[in-house]
Amino acid sequence: MSAAAPANRANRNWGPALLFCPADRPDRFAKASERADAVILDLEDAVAPERKTQARAALRAEPLDPADTIVRVNPAGGPEFEADLEALAGTDYRTVMLAKAESPAQVARLDGFDVIALCETALGVLAAPVLAAAPAVHALMWGAEDLLASLGGTTSRGPDGAYRDVARTARSAVLLAAGAYGKAAIDTVHLDIADLDGLAREAEDANASGFSATACIHPGQVETIRAAYRPGPDQVAWAREVLAAAGARPGVFRHRGRMVDEPVLRQARAILDRIHTPD
Repeated sequence: MSAAAPANRANRNWGPALLFCPADRPDRFAKASERADAVILDLEDAVAPERKTQARAALRAEPLDPADTIVRVNPAGGPEFEADLEALAGTDYRTVMLAKAESPAQVARLDGFDVIALCETALGVLAAPVLAAAPAVHALMWGAEDLLASLGGTTSRGPDGAYRDVARTARSAVLLAAGAYGKAAIDTVHLDIADLDGLAREAEDANASGFSATACIHPGQVETIRAAYRPGPDQVAWAREVLAAAGARPGVFRHRGRMVDEPVLRQARAILDRIHTPD
C-alpha cells in the first residue's frame, strides 16, 4: 500500500484481542482459539530452547483455523528460523509474526506469508517505516521488554507502573509507521496478569490512538481488551448523529458547538466500525 492508503484497522477481520499461546502446549491450543479473536502460536520466547522441536511437531499435529491463527517464528538468521520455516511448510498457516524484525531483507525470507513485523529492538523500532512499506507486511507490533533489553535497560516501566519515555516513544513510532503505510498496528502485552485496571487503561488508549488490536498472554485478559475497544453508547450516538448531520451539510459545518470536518467524520466512522467487536 502507498503512504496515502487508509489505515487497515481490522486486519483479516480479527477482533482486538490476540492471545499468545506457547506452541509446545498443544493442550491449550483449542481453548486459546475459542477464547480470543486470534491466537498467536509462539515458537519463540514462550518455548524453552530444549522444547523447540516438540513445539514444531505440535504445530503440525494440532491444526487450528488458519484464518484466526498467527505463528510467531524465531528471528531471521537465528539458529531456529530455518527449522521454523520447515515446520510451517507442513501446515496451512499463512500469517507469521517475525520476532525481532529489523529489515525488509528479513521479511523477504518469509516469501508467501502475510507478515506481522514485531519491532522489539532499537534497530527494529528505527526500521519501522521501511518494514511497514514492505508489501508482505500486513501489520506492525511493538514489544517493550525486548526493546529495553536491547538498550541495556532493566525495565520498561517506572515505579508508578507507567511506561518509561523510551517505551512510549517506541510505541508511538511503530503506530505512526503502520498508519503511514496503511498497515494495522498491534499494541504489546500487559505482563501483570492480575492488573486488569491497568490493562483496561492501556487498551482504551490503544484503541483511541489507532491501534487495531492488543496482544495478551492470558485468557483472563481477553474480555478486558474487547471491552476497551468496544465503543460506549454515548460514542455510538455521537458518531451516528454527526454522520447523519454531515449528509445534509456538505463541507465543514458546526455541530453542537464543535467544528466538524473530514477528520472528525473519519473518527466517527472508526467508532461505528468498532460496534461489531466480538463478545
